[in-house]
Amino acid sequence: MGSTEISQKDRSLSGALSPPLQRAKTLYTASCAASAAPPPLSEKPAKRDAAALPSPRATGPASAAHFRRGGARGHHQSSRSVRVPGSPKEELLTWQGVDPPDGGCSKYRDRIPGPDQLESRTKEAGPFFSNGCVFRGNMSEGVGTFRMVPEEEQELRAQLEKLTTKDHGPVFGPCSQLPRHTLQKAKDELNEREETREEVVQELQELVQTQAASGEELALAVAERVQGRDSAFFLRFIRARKFDVGRAYELLKGYVHFRLQYPELFDRVSLEAVRCTIEAGYPGVLSSRDKYGRVVMLFKIENWQSEEITFDEILQAYCFILEKLLENEETQINGFCIIENFKGFTMQQAASLRAADLRKMVDMLQDSFPARFKAVHFIHQPWYFTTTYNMVKPFLKSKLLQRVFVHGDDLSGFFQEIDKNILPADFGGSLPPYDGRVAAEQLFGSGAQAENTAL
Repeated sequence: MGSTEISQKDRSLSGALSPPLQRAKTLYTASCAASAAPPPLSEKPAKRDAAALPSPRATGPASAAHFRRGGARGHHQSSRSVRVPGSPKEELLTWQGVDPPDGGCSKYRDRIPGPDQLESRTKEAGPFFSNGCVFRGNMSEGVGTFRMVPEEEQELRAQLEKLTTKDHGPVFGPCSQLPRHTLQKAKDELNEREETREEVVQELQELVQTQAASGEELALAVAERVQGRDSAFFLRFIRARKFDVGRAYELLKGYVHFRLQYPELFDRVSLEAVRCTIEAGYPGVLSSRDKYGRVVMLFKIENWQSEEITFDEILQAYCFILEKLLENEETQINGFCIIENFKGFTMQQAASLRAADLRKMVDMLQDSFPARFKAVHFIHQPWYFTTTYNMVKPFLKSKLLQRVFVHGDDLSGFFQEIDKNILPADFGGSLPPYDGRVAAEQLFGSGAQAENTAL
């Protein structure tokens, strides 16, 4: 719903402001009294010391750093809106304000009356959770909207900070019902709204056809490969790109392009061979999610012999697993965590890894699957692992590079992220050593069932 400015004329036609709107107006004028800008909707309020306003406290994944983006120096006009629930017409209160002359975001933060539970949303950054407020946006533009945050949402956001491995659904099979805290996470992190979900899916489907009409080769290939796919398939890409239809389409193009670029990973693949690779643990999949709800994939390089299981066969198994597990909505929202155990990594193994193979693996992790890869942990790597890592590093985009953690033998930080009680003993956990046959049976059933998951 777009912002609509409530002018003096509008108020004279519509009569007195509704109680919720009047309250929002009062909250705003009180919070910006310290600003140089006069309140736009009524007479100037009494001066109020900005220091008396409550300071937000960071409780979410973001921090005060989100407020330090800074804007252009000097005053500039900006438009902000207050969405007031409880009004039948969902009235919007819009005003023109003036940002601090130094572009300082901390001053803007002091204008948000935390105890009154306002939610602030703008365009880019966030979410920043504070005193019942959520901030998203581009502080340099100074554009945003505020709305009252229901207590239920605040409780769910608080719960997201205290989750354990027992608070999530199963890894294998479909998700019968998303946990309430996961739905809140989708709303906060992915911009997902139940009331607009179908509309956004339809937009992506229409964009596929529109792009195909241009005659561009890859666009035609995308339209051909997604033909007959249901809404749930398109929703994966939309979630992976935070409900941005344009970016979701680019991901869909990357998904198809990866399959055209590396047909050896998808064409004439034996599912029996894929099952054998997964049973050998290349890669492994834990039966429990981590405390963040992510699927945990394992790779233990110690006993890997490229003559017995090729690098392409490992990537085939990865692609099969990703396709299967992404059918689960909880996995689409929470994403994946990968743990690479390089204990026992030999120089001979390092010498056998080709740059082309490593590039193929990186391409799989970047813009080729509707998956959120949230963390990659390397543990017990020897000193010469650096040579292999340096071959991969130039291919990594900055976003994924920031999610790579190299621990060595000091696993104190690693165990702060991953609980020992879900890890097998050969990864430092309290469970028995990893057995790939368990995951293979979950993925394939008791027998090797023929199923084509490679688009």
